Amino acid sequence: MMPKEPPPRNPIRKYQRKASAARRIGAGKKCACGESRPEALIKGSNPTICAACQRKGQGKSICDAHHVAGKSNSNATVPVPVNDHRAVLSPAQHDWPKDTLENPDGNPVLAAAASIRGFVDTLVYLMKELLLRIANMLETYNASMVEQHGPGWWEKTDLRKFTPRR
Repeated sequence: MMPKEPPPRNPIRKYQRKASAARRIGAGKKCACGESRPEALIKGSNPTICAACQRKGQGKSICDAHHVAGKSNSNATVPVPVNDHRAVLSPAQHDWPKDTLENPDGNPVLAAAASIRGFVDTLVYLMKELLLRIANMLETYNASMVEQHGPGWWEKTDLRKFTPRR
């Protein structure tokens, strides 16, 4: 099984960033859409609103251009939902070595390292958003089918050809 998150380089600093975001927003706050990640919520909004809902209300795009390798290392961007940009991908970059993320001298070796780190962060994000989401959906569907039709429900369908060999 794939781990949910790669281990942080500095777990104390990661905790501090999360705690700071939670304090800035307030405990237990969430947007009407259900978004509750403090990094995605707008500070001082009343009622509490997330960045995506705020942008929708303003008629703006709910996607950000994420600099996969960090702005200092590459102009390459990918569109990602603003809430995920704020709560997942940008915080992941803050876990990189500072010199790699900021690359003040334009070092091509650090830019290459940032490209690799950014690719891994983006790939992990996509695997969780796309593949694990599908796995969860299939497991929920199976539970529903077992409840409605009993164990072995698939044996009466075309899915029987996918039954694992034992």
